[in-house]
Amino acid sequence: MSTAASLLSQVDAGVARITLNRPQQRNALDIPTLRGLIELLDAHEADPGVRVVVLSGTGRSFSAGADLAEWAEAEARGQLETYGWTEMAHRLMGRLHGLSKPTLAAVNGTAVGAGMDLALCCDFRIAAQSARFKAGYTAMAYSPDAGASWHLPRLIGVEQAKRLLFLDEPWSAERALAAGLVGEVCADAELPQAVDRFAARLAVGPTFAFAQTKALIREGATRSLAEQLAAEQAAGLLCGRSEDAAEALRAVAEKRAPHFSGR
Repeated sequence: MSTAASLLSQVDAGVARITLNRPQQRNALDIPTLRGLIELLDAHEADPGVRVVVLSGTGRSFSAGADLAEWAEAEARGQLETYGWTEMAHRLMGRLHGLSKPTLAAVNGTAVGAGMDLALCCDFRIAAQSARFKAGYTAMAYSPDAGASWHLPRLIGVEQAKRLLFLDEPWSAERALAAGLVGEVCADAELPQAVDRFAARLAVGPTFAFAQTKALIREGATRSLAEQLAAEQAAGLLCGRSEDAAEALRAVAEKRAPHFSGR
């Protein structure tokens, strides 16, 4: 396990676990934390031993979003608009959303503002029963600035997105599940086990095919059906040349479960 001031990182059995580690600040995202997350994602993307990435937080919060104490210091210096938080946050959200490997947010508590957006950038979200989701922007007289206005309409529909953003009410884990904001809710004590089971399934899967599938879904929204079919054909050809595809065919012939290498 590697440890930084604000982050913990551990890789085990193909699963990279990144933990926000600022419990006294409710895992708020200051610039060093944002930068550290980008560096870890870059490292895990490049490491063939990593096949899935899990994000979680220590303490009672997943993340409270932007570090408002850091914002206040920048405001006092007259640098709120120029000190770089938004640019760094946008780099992080884009990096996480574009990661080729599956990503999973283990939402252990409150997820507010950019903390909620961090979870939205992941492919999957599992929430503890006590988790709460709150946009946090309009209460501060701000509009969304870390991807919520892009993710929410796609995940939960336009009207539900507006309800969450305009009214700025905290959503329970169950309401988030009913709306489609998360895919699973479990008892608080069972969250680590539920996340481990899900991550383990992803970690033994066909990693290259997962990457192609993520790219097709991510980029398909801007294509016509004909363009998407062409992209699917191209991705399928690449998958067919992978070691995992050859292993899948061998497994069928030998009447056994495949053992994917992720290549």
